[in-house]
Amino acid sequence: MTDILIVGSGAMALLFGARLAASDHKVTLLGTWREGIQAINQSGIRIAGDLKRDSYPAQGVTDPLKIPPVKLALLLVKSWQTERAAKQLAQILDPEGIVLSLQNGLGNLEILGEILGDRRAAQGVTTYGATLIGPGVVCPGGEGIISVQPHPGLDPLIQCLKQSGFSIQEVKNLSGLVWSKLIINVAINPLTALLNVKNGQLLDNKYSKGLMSLAACEAGNVAQALGIELGYEDPVSAVEAVAAATAENISSMLQDIRRGAPTEIDAMCGAVVRAGRSVNLNTPVNEIMLLLIQARENIMRISENENNDNNE
Repeated sequence: MTDILIVGSGAMALLFGARLAASDHKVTLLGTWREGIQAINQSGIRIAGDLKRDSYPAQGVTDPLKIPPVKLALLLVKSWQTERAAKQLAQILDPEGIVLSLQNGLGNLEILGEILGDRRAAQGVTTYGATLIGPGVVCPGGEGIISVQPHPGLDPLIQCLKQSGFSIQEVKNLSGLVWSKLIINVAINPLTALLNVKNGQLLDNKYSKGLMSLAACEAGNVAQALGIELGYEDPVSAVEAVAAATAENISSMLQDIRRGAPTEIDAMCGAVVRAGRSVNLNTPVNEIMLLLIQARENIMRISENENNDNNE
């Protein structure tokens, strides 16, 4: 049995936690969502539609100082939480420990490296997906793959993931995969969140399909200007293929919007806009997506504050 810390209590954290626990690894989830952590402690991690087991054992904590020194950790929080999570990890990560980020967006590894040191920080890209059903309950989104760059400290964690049925591949061009996934995300996630639709519904009319294509082309052009080698030749065809393959999925950004939580828009469309400026490329569609989601978040915050004021 290997002790593994998962930082996060959302859909992906639950998915990874359940599969690792099923392989008899001792799983601890460190999160800030108290309802989610409480549900894990009361009932374990539950998989929607799982006929084999009622739940998978795991411990949930909100205070990192209640966790003994950690050698192996997975980072599965939203990108806007990375700095906070890295500072928590700095308190408990063993000097020889390693944390693997499987987050969306750009900039996460740089934040981890700055706070924890490059030797203790690694990045991967995953195509596994999951939908949060409720506190401690997750619905898997089908099989995928985890791609990682070779790192001297990752072998023990990779072995644990393989034992738990995850498909792992080592790649030399991880930045290409990061950008390949980013392009998919900026083309699908904001539109589903703004239109309140599942992924596949973006293909159902020419207007949303056209916007999706424009966002993908912009991000692809930025990647090309940066000299990034993508995992596909045509960003538009790749995005449409993913939208079709995940037609019934509710994107993580739409899930965030529906529960009134901050989104990862700044690490997605915001990252494309900033990277575009660095190579003198305009990215108007991604910038509009960024501003619209930020406006939506701002409206939600104002509404929440007004409701709190009315309840006082």
